[in-house]
Amino acid sequence: MGRSPLWGSRLLWRRGGNPPAPSGETGTGASKFFGAAGYCLPAMPGSDLLTSVGKFLGHSKAGIPGFLHRFSTPPPCWYTDDFMLSQLGFFLSAIGVGVCPAFAGSIVAGQESQPRVAITPRNTNSTSGSSRSNIRLDVKVVLVPVTVTDVRDRPVTSLPQDSFRVLEDAVEQRITSFTREDAPVSLGLLFDSSGSMKNRIATSTEALRQVFQTTLPGDEFFVVQFSDRAHLLGGFTTEPEEIYRRLGVVEAQGWTALLDAIALGAHQMRSAKNQSRVLLILSDGNDNNSRFSESEIRSLVIESDLRVYAIGLGYRPRLLEQLAELTGGRVLVAQHIGELPDVVQRLSAEIRSQYLLGYSSRNPQNDGKYHKVKVELVQPAGAPPLRTSWRRGYYAPGQ
Repeated sequence: MGRSPLWGSRLLWRRGGNPPAPSGETGTGASKFFGAAGYCLPAMPGSDLLTSVGKFLGHSKAGIPGFLHRFSTPPPCWYTDDFMLSQLGFFLSAIGVGVCPAFAGSIVAGQESQPRVAITPRNTNSTSGSSRSNIRLDVKVVLVPVTVTDVRDRPVTSLPQDSFRVLEDAVEQRITSFTREDAPVSLGLLFDSSGSMKNRIATSTEALRQVFQTTLPGDEFFVVQFSDRAHLLGGFTTEPEEIYRRLGVVEAQGWTALLDAIALGAHQMRSAKNQSRVLLILSDGNDNNSRFSESEIRSLVIESDLRVYAIGLGYRPRLLEQLAELTGGRVLVAQHIGELPDVVQRLSAEIRSQYLLGYSSRNPQNDGKYHKVKVELVQPAGAPPLRTSWRRGYYAPGQ
C-alpha cells in the first residue's frame, strides 16, 4: 500500500489541529505552520518589533531565555501568510543583529560555571590487537524438507542419505546434514466456512480431529476461518481442544476469500516457534472474494518459509496445487464428504514424516535472487516408484 507523505506545515497542522482564523483571514501555509507548532509572532510593525526586542533584552533580568519563552508562548492569534512571513523576517533580523551576541555571551557564561570534562580519544594503535586479523564467516546453509510417499500415499521414512541428490541452479551440491525424525510442527489450519460448506461444517470439523491426535511436545496451532473475509480465531495454542472449541463457533455463510486467508496465515506464521511450518487448507471451492491476487499470494508463499497442504472437497484446486508443489506440500481430494476422514489421516501422516537435507551452497553470494532447488531420488532397480516432494527454491539474502 502506498503512503501519502506529509511534509512541513501539513505534518504540524495535523498534529496541532486547525484553530479558527480571524474574520476575513484564511490562515494557510506559514501561519498554519507556526500556529500548529505552538508559536505566534507579535502583531506589530518591524521597527516596533526590533525596539521591543532591544528593550526586553536591555531591561529584563531574564535575558534571552526569557525572550524566547515569551516568543514560544502562543497568544490567541492567527495571521495570514504574508503578514506572518514579514514579521518572521523582522524577527530574524533582530536575532542576527542584537540577539546572537547576547545569546552567545550567556552561553559562555553558563559554560564557565560548569565543570570541564576532558574526553581522551581511544588509542587505535593498541599493540594487543595489532597482530590479529578481523575474520568474517559467512557460510550459507540451505535446509530442504523432503517428503517421500509410495503409490498408496503412505510415507516412506527408511531411505538412507545416498538415496538423495540435491541440485541448486542445475549444479549438484554436497549434502552435509541429513535427518529423518519427527519434529514439532507449527500448523495453521485455514478453514473454509463459506455458504457452500453449510452441510459440511460438522463432518469437516470432526475429520480434522485426526490431525491433532498424534501431537508432539512443542506442537502449536492456530485457526483462520474464512468466508466473505478471513478471520484469525486466536493466536498460537498448544492445546488441540482449544482448536476444537474455536471451530465449534464457525457458521457457514457468504463467499470465499481464500487468497486473503492464505495471506493472513502466512503473516501469523512469522511468529511460529518451530522450524517445521505448515499451512493446512480445507476448502470446497475457488476464491471469489479476496483483495489479494493469485500472483501476489504466489510470491508471498515462495518468500515464506512454510509448506502448503490442502484438501479439496469435491474439486481439485489448481492454485493450491501450484502452491503445494512450490513449497514441498501436497494436495489431496475428497470426492465426497465420506472420504474426508481417510484423506485427513493420509495427509496428517505425510506432514509429520519428512527428511531434512542440508547443504552449503557452492554459490555462497548473497545476491537476493531466487535459486531453484531440485531433489532427485536414486531408487534401487525393480523397486516400486516413489513420489518425492520438496521446496522448489529459495531467495538468497541480500548484501
